[in-house]
Amino acid sequence: MLHTISESVVVLVDLQTRLLPAIHEGALVVAQAVRLGRIAQGLDVPVIGTEQTPGALGENATEIKELCSSTVVKHHFDAIADGLIDALPQGRKRAIVAGCEAHVCVLQTVIGLLDRGFAVTIVTDAMGSRKVVDRDAAIARLGKAGAEVATVEMVAFEWLRSSQHPRFRDILKLVK
Repeated sequence: MLHTISESVVVLVDLQTRLLPAIHEGALVVAQAVRLGRIAQGLDVPVIGTEQTPGALGENATEIKELCSSTVVKHHFDAIADGLIDALPQGRKRAIVAGCEAHVCVLQTVIGLLDRGFAVTIVTDAMGSRKVVDRDAAIARLGKAGAEVATVEMVAFEWLRSSQHPRFRDILKLVK
């Protein structure tokens, strides 16, 4: 199913300052998550963040925090248990999810969203774990669980649908 602007919400999971140095290609993961968030903002798609025990892992990276209209502080790995559903805008039934760690908090949050009837897309180029094998296993498992697998560019162009979209040129600058 193609992504639609009106049904989508972006969820950026635990892109936290003390966690990121341990993430394989952490800087690239953040850059892609920022790109996704900026594209979403440019198309009026809400962006929500989560932070896992920020006292221990630090807050989200500044560039991530700036993109989020709200941030759910959590202690459970599944952000649903700490109020993510309440933070999501009404009527948005497709969660576009990226972040860290893919095999822990992203995985459990996505399964929680799927269990509650959300359509979920994981954005693989904006997801990370300390070990590549864990990230890859999470992507495979989530795909089998019913999450769609995409990249930042796939989501962007599905939201746009056409080069005739009024914001096409602005979004294209963010894609390139």
